[in-house]
Amino acid sequence: MNAVVFDEFGDERVLVSREVPRPEPGAGEVLVKVTRVGVNRLDLMAREGQVGQIALPHISGSEVAGVVAAQGPGVSVAVGTRVVVAPYLFCGQCEPCRSGHENVCVKSDILGLHSAGGYAEYVLAPAQSLVPIPEGVSDSAAAAVTLSTITAWHMLVEQVRIKPGDVVLVWAAGSGVGSAAVQIAQLLGAEVIATAGSDSKVARAQEEFGACWGINYTCQDVVQEVRSITAKRGVDVVFEHLGANTMALSLKCLARNGTVVTCGTLTGTRAEVDLWSLFAKQLHLVGSYGGTRQDLARVLQLLARGELKPVIDCEMPLAEAGAAQMRMAQRAQFGKILLVP
Repeated sequence: MNAVVFDEFGDERVLVSREVPRPEPGAGEVLVKVTRVGVNRLDLMAREGQVGQIALPHISGSEVAGVVAAQGPGVSVAVGTRVVVAPYLFCGQCEPCRSGHENVCVKSDILGLHSAGGYAEYVLAPAQSLVPIPEGVSDSAAAAVTLSTITAWHMLVEQVRIKPGDVVLVWAAGSGVGSAAVQIAQLLGAEVIATAGSDSKVARAQEEFGACWGINYTCQDVVQEVRSITAKRGVDVVFEHLGANTMALSLKCLARNGTVVTCGTLTGTRAEVDLWSLFAKQLHLVGSYGGTRQDLARVLQLLARGELKPVIDCEMPLAEAGAAQMRMAQRAQFGKILLVP
């Protein structure tokens, strides 16, 4: 089968399209013929060697939609079934898994992180990680929500449980996870302040996805703009996924009893926290990691009903994975970049 592989760490030029052996499913596994695979920031971090030990050569790709092509022993999912692979892999046996928190499994992995991913014609996946694609949802739409959208869903619905009337600040609303967060917050009855790195992205967040206000964080003071929008009150929730460079600003944007929920470290893993403000204003700092199969199934149902929209920037041939990753690195996209094997 054809795959995009890297044999060494580096920039996008280390990505090579070549023939590799097609895997065979073992017990409890399926072989999925990949029809779409999303490009994620995690792919760039893995290629650059920023995510711990990765065996080389490596195939990235965490956001897979496709068709079951073959079964291993003990698998009941029928060949030909259209599926997405829930990307947060889990053992199903540890305490977090048994309590319904498979996304924080003690043996967790992400498809395409330490396992081989979907930048290929076929990918192996645990049968327990498959979620059927509902009728009326395209493979492109399904792949577009498989990682970023369930991450946003888990943050806002499971971890924070935002409610109607809340004011939510979303950082980087043009990204996959940010554009999903704008929609989900709106769906739950919140009012959204969307930030982005260009006027055009700010405008799209407002015009296409209903954000009430927009801030261009490259040329506007986000804290002062939030104070102006909220009459100095601050926001109830900050959707944070950028990390060190924005965490202090996020905390300053909060109203009393407000919450920062975070899932990412794009600009660094260490940030200073003003502890006086944290306790004096009764602020909450909440971590959130990925999402579950149940989160993914729920998001797919909302897609099928038209209550959520897949935000797709573009589709490119698999062989152009390097160009796709460069587009993401340059923050030129709005929404999800998809590759087509």
